[in-house]
Amino acid sequence: MSRRFLLAAVAVVISMAASAYELSLSDFVLSGARPKGIGTVEPAKQGKYYYQQDGNRIMRRAYADTKTEEVVLDQLADGVEEWDGYQMSSNERSILLWTASNPIYRYSFTADYYVYVRDNGQLLKLSEAGGEEIASLSPDGRRVAYVKDNNVYIRDLDSPSPTQITRDGEKNKIIYGVPDWVYQEEFGMLNSLCWSPDGNTLAFIRWDESQVPMYSMTMYEGDCHANADYALYPGSFDYKYPVAGEKNSVVNVITCDVTTGATTTMPLPIGDDGYIPHMAFSTRNDALMVSTLNRTQNDFNIYRVNPATAQVRSIYHETSTSWIDSELMNQVLYVADIMLLPSERNGWAQLMAYDLDGNLMRELTPTGENVTNVYGYDAKRAAVYYQTTAGPLNRQIKCTDLKGKVRDITPAAGTYSGQFNSDFTYYIQSFSDANTPTQYRLMTTAGKLVRDLQLNEEYAARYTAVNIPKREFVSFESDGYKINGYIIKPVDFDPAKRYPVIMSQYSGPGSQQVLNKWKMDWEEYFATQGYVVAVFDGRGTGGREKAFQAVVYQNLGHYETIDQLAAAAYMASQPWVDAEHIGIWGWSFGGYEALMAMSHPDAHYAAGVSIAPVTSWRFYDTIYAERYMRTPQENPTGFEQSAPLNKVEDLKGELLIMFGSADDNVHIINSMQYIAKLHGQKRQFEMMVYPNMNHSINGCGVREPLYQRVLNFFNRTLKK
Repeated sequence: MSRRFLLAAVAVVISMAASAYELSLSDFVLSGARPKGIGTVEPAKQGKYYYQQDGNRIMRRAYADTKTEEVVLDQLADGVEEWDGYQMSSNERSILLWTASNPIYRYSFTADYYVYVRDNGQLLKLSEAGGEEIASLSPDGRRVAYVKDNNVYIRDLDSPSPTQITRDGEKNKIIYGVPDWVYQEEFGMLNSLCWSPDGNTLAFIRWDESQVPMYSMTMYEGDCHANADYALYPGSFDYKYPVAGEKNSVVNVITCDVTTGATTTMPLPIGDDGYIPHMAFSTRNDALMVSTLNRTQNDFNIYRVNPATAQVRSIYHETSTSWIDSELMNQVLYVADIMLLPSERNGWAQLMAYDLDGNLMRELTPTGENVTNVYGYDAKRAAVYYQTTAGPLNRQIKCTDLKGKVRDITPAAGTYSGQFNSDFTYYIQSFSDANTPTQYRLMTTAGKLVRDLQLNEEYAARYTAVNIPKREFVSFESDGYKINGYIIKPVDFDPAKRYPVIMSQYSGPGSQQVLNKWKMDWEEYFATQGYVVAVFDGRGTGGREKAFQAVVYQNLGHYETIDQLAAAAYMASQPWVDAEHIGIWGWSFGGYEALMAMSHPDAHYAAGVSIAPVTSWRFYDTIYAERYMRTPQENPTGFEQSAPLNKVEDLKGELLIMFGSADDNVHIINSMQYIAKLHGQKRQFEMMVYPNMNHSINGCGVREPLYQRVLNFFNRTLKK
């Protein structure tokens, strides 16, 4: 179905059904009201197939032929009710499955792991006790490496028992394989186990966190998932959390000869304060590629390490006057004898090709746009597929050959992303824009539509009706910089009236709220309740040149506040805005910026909502806080001036502050110290605490009443 025909069909359905359904807050904020997805797809080794979990079955399906499918696995182990997920071995002869997942932090978990051997139909439990972490199949599917009680084990599937590789692992002291909390949260590293291509070497990282200060969170019995052990006396959750300026884990790279079990520490020159944000084998067994950052995160290296000889060679070095984006650099690909690396060294995120000796072969993409995702390398055609900005608001898929010849795969307008098959003949295209809910199509990389997978017609018919407020993109200048934003007006908007305004923002470095993609959330709902909602991305946010982001370096909250105040002034200048009733909102960094903006001498906000805010970067973790601020010892003035905690006496407007008591990311100390300062200033404010809830304040049905609480607050303070 063509996009034009689809929209016409949707319009007919809307005209028939729009008046029959009245929208409520739950339509906007509950996950069940989101567009449908297509489930996780794992490309098969043969390019024409992919694997997909269907309930408790694992299926192999054909990209081009919907009738061609094979049941690869259709059984449960004794006592298992469902599989939580699966992973294929590289040769597709074994399937790793897990169940009984139990969360640790935001992304990590323990589980009971099983391996299904396709050759003989055996389903083996990894260990009788279960409760392993980060189990990883070897490329040939014959072995599984995993972590239990902070130590690394390898289980040969032909043997009934595992081999213990490390022995000094201990909770809150020594960790092997599983990254510590701050690596998981800020580098996005969840698993450091790396198999060599031939499966004869296992590499992993050792974290010594024995000198990292302990953090303790009080836990209560609660109501949802109640813990009766804490009915009369609270308990605690204790873990290592390094705040800015304090000690980090000391890290080392260990390699293990799988045949003998012998381990060797690789002599990487990283010191006690260095980071290892990424590690992977290239296509060669003698080339373990290790990325390192200094603690200041402005000096980056990639080392080529030979596990057999422990020879270490630096093949890439980059420095920055601000910070190096490790999330971007972690998208490096090692293919054949080529390293494909996204770098901002020229002021934009460009894709570059190096050989494994560190020689630059070519800059593959131009300046003026940012590579945002590297999808993979087509060896047959010597082409790299990637996502890039097409203007700050759009995301486009392109490919480039190794000579730098670029070809568009998708149009430029809207937000496109893709998942490619193994030989890069097909890809699953995801598309949305501000007016089109997410659509999934199977395409050839030559540009031919194979079939529609999920166009979300029913969703579009229900939620793109005339009673859904639409986003209008706008821009203005602040200090000579163009600031992009969007405005959501009520559907019955009357330019002769004056509306209260809610300024919504996140504002964190590299983040981006203003995008040409589908979104339906509380902002749209609040617009149905008589508000104009405005969102602006000020300096420091992403999608732009590095200089636009780096201006905030060592001075967080300063330029972001100038731009948010300029955005509020821009809104106040509109004839249909009630300039005396403008509020601001934010969560996490957005909650921090809401407090910063409300405390500026030129602020005129009538009210603000701050959820889970940082109130001093002294309270936040080393990797994030020091990336943008350096350490408190190096930048004491910056830390002092960037803290809402030091600006409480200047706070203007009514305040609602909200947080979870078990937030392992932005700790409760941030809000409690700020509240103590409010009391000291004899300030009145409103507060909502969510016992045992983490940074997301989600689950147990709390999200809808949370947003209702925010709406009630704004109704009292902005509709006077």
